[in-house]
Amino acid sequence: MQTPLDIGVDVASRHVVAACAARSFPPRKLPNELGALRAWLSGVPRASRIGLEATGACHQLLADAAHAAGMTVYVLNPRDVKKYGEGVGRRGKTDRLDAEVIARYVAREHDQLHAYVPRSAAARRLEQLLKRRGKLINARVGLTATWRDIPGVGKEVAAVKAAYARLLKRVDSLLGEAAAQVPEVKAASTRLRTVPGYGELGGLAVAHALQRLPFSDVDAFIAHTGLDPRPRDSGDMHGRRRLSKRRPPALRATLDMCAMSASRTPAWHPY
Repeated sequence: MQTPLDIGVDVASRHVVAACAARSFPPRKLPNELGALRAWLSGVPRASRIGLEATGACHQLLADAAHAAGMTVYVLNPRDVKKYGEGVGRRGKTDRLDAEVIARYVAREHDQLHAYVPRSAAARRLEQLLKRRGKLINARVGLTATWRDIPGVGKEVAAVKAAYARLLKRVDSLLGEAAAQVPEVKAASTRLRTVPGYGELGGLAVAHALQRLPFSDVDAFIAHTGLDPRPRDSGDMHGRRRLSKRRPPALRATLDMCAMSASRTPAWHPY
């Protein structure tokens, strides 16, 4: 029986570079194509651990193929990997070095990581629409802030904002359709909307986040949102706590809007 390996993979749109923490094989470069990935994975021992950074959609093909091949897959936060590389004294940045750092990170920290679990096509579409809607909101806010004090363009800016409004309306319609295809998210969203301050979008975003990962308790979910206070103590010094803000800013913004809305209701206004 082959010994499972700890493998790190640096993913790009056209190729991937794989490295092994135990150096059981030299770093190798492969096309980021299903056939090539499956051929390589067929030679990797079952139950091996494979880490790769979240890279939009580029990592998805390998993550799904490795999971189907019986590997434990970790989709990692690029910022965590970067900080880890700096902490272990990585000097320079190449695809090979990145893959080696990821392999070392997986080998030493895997017991602190969440294994990747593939989701249905409907759940992925829902997540994609939520992320793109957040980017659309940011773009609209940026437009307003950038052109607010520039005379002579008010009519044109208003036209663009009207187009944004139409697009948002269409995206919200698509979100409703996508949510209907994920019953567990739809049911959780309906329950959340009974909480003062939660509207359709807030309930949907939080329901999706709750269903996406197997949170052990409420503290784990708070940490995921980045709303957990980070201590800063040393000896007799007790520094000011600050929010970690480690995870999706769009989810924090949604929760903030829900809280602001709730603060105007009879139930929460006194607080």
